[in-house]
Amino acid sequence: MIQIRRSQDRGHAQHGWLDSYHTFSFASYYHPKFMGFRSLRVINQDVILGGTGFPTHPHRDMEIITYMIRGTLAHRDSMGHQAKIERGEVQYMSAGTGITHSEFNANTDLEAELLQIWIIPPKEALPTRYGQKNFKEKFAENRLVKVLSQDGSDDSVQIFQNASLYVGWLAPQEITLPLALSRHGWLQVVKGEVEIKGEKLLAGDAIALSEIEHPQLKVLSPSEFLFFDLE
Repeated sequence: MIQIRRSQDRGHAQHGWLDSYHTFSFASYYHPKFMGFRSLRVINQDVILGGTGFPTHPHRDMEIITYMIRGTLAHRDSMGHQAKIERGEVQYMSAGTGITHSEFNANTDLEAELLQIWIIPPKEALPTRYGQKNFKEKFAENRLVKVLSQDGSDDSVQIFQNASLYVGWLAPQEITLPLALSRHGWLQVVKGEVEIKGEKLLAGDAIALSEIEHPQLKVLSPSEFLFFDLE
């Protein structure tokens, strides 16, 4: 089974300093057919103007991932972390029993663009946790790179949920996605053009995959995408 989510059909919020596209229902945007997919709850594509951002705000019981498309994000949280998130890096937080954090565009004269991703944890009130790794060298190897997983395998960032996230910065080629028949996949295209199960996907497009084993992905032009392997 497949389900296509086209870029132009996503929710859209324009707040002046923030231009955001919502793959799933979020804040004031509601779509009954797109409340999430399995444990994947939020994929927001955010463009943040220079020198602006999200002031300190709370979260709990959610696993939060930041993936940078361009620019730099400055992060500060109640766990004591202060960091800058650059292109090629992936940041992870388990909000668990409760955290507060702020995120601002670290540059005053350049936009920052990112994907903010929320994954529902396997249970509530888990410990808070923070992880950040630079995968830029691995991304440059023209292969699929595991960046998040439950067991931390392949030097990925460890999360609580039974889910894995892979990233591809790929030249034109054909690859096999690591999806078992009993699992569910979500492919989110960031840049370029790919084809899967006879469907062409462009930047911002996505596809849900269920009851499909080891699907073949054709990369038709230099492309960047995220692939989620979900329970």
